[in-house]
Amino acid sequence: MKHKYLRNVATLCLTAEKCIGCGRCAEVCPHSVFVISGEKAVIKDINSCMECGACAMNCPVKAISVNASVGCVAAIIKGWFTGSEPSCDCSGDGECC
Repeated sequence: MKHKYLRNVATLCLTAEKCIGCGRCAEVCPHSVFVISGEKAVIKDINSCMECGACAMNCPVKAISVNASVGCVAAIIKGWFTGSEPSCDCSGDGECC
């Protein structure tokens, strides 16, 4: 199943200069966020990133960073599991998630 999360909130960051094109990020990403193009990883669909951290943990050159389990995406996933309305309280009045 392909889920979409809130647009433009994922903390995923790829430093292309560090990438060696090994493809591990594309292999481990459960939502196909990455593709290998021109011997480098490219973020194909950042809005599908669920911030699980698998890509960053498996990158041998630390070209990827993501704040796993934080932010609005984590709130949406928690809402799915608990059956509650997702709320990350990013209004600035409190801690986010």
